[in-house]
Amino acid sequence: MKWYNEPPAWNVEEDKITVTSGRKTDFWRETHYGFIRDNGHFFYQEITGDFIIEVKVNGEYQDLYDQAGIMVRLDEANWLKCGIEFVEGVQQISAVVTRDYSDWSVVPAPQNPASIWLRLTRRGTAVEIHYSFDGKEYTMLRLAYLTPAQTLTAGVMCASPEGHGFPITFEKLKIENL
Repeated sequence: MKWYNEPPAWNVEEDKITVTSGRKTDFWRETHYGFIRDNGHFFYQEITGDFIIEVKVNGEYQDLYDQAGIMVRLDEANWLKCGIEFVEGVQQISAVVTRDYSDWSVVPAPQNPASIWLRLTRRGTAVEIHYSFDGKEYTMLRLAYLTPAQTLTAGVMCASPEGHGFPITFEKLKIENL
């Protein structure tokens, strides 16, 4: 695996990836705010065809829009990120699908959970996003069209659009073909 925009601090040990995000980092294109940011942190590998990616995420979210989760990417204009995004003191289960323009959907997480489990499944041009608070029972967050491209990059992402950075732990990352 390798970094797109390496963060200021990170470590991989056994089944844990620890990261401290950099300040003023984000992935976003155009919508509402009128700007493009492509300087968030993305630890990824290439994968071709249908696949599943799963990970447990624990972040010490502090500042507005602090975020951590999964990313699937073709290029700077075609990608998806999902996970937790911190908005007004509440962890939001979040998904952003970008095809030239970013959209954003959120669901407030109950009582700011210590961890969230994420599962993203790609089948053809469709991507399904599920989340769980216990790693066993999953709830669907979103089904979206992404791209017909066969080879994408997939992995974990984090960013601090308004803040100074925060620590994140990704556990048991699994990326495999279906």
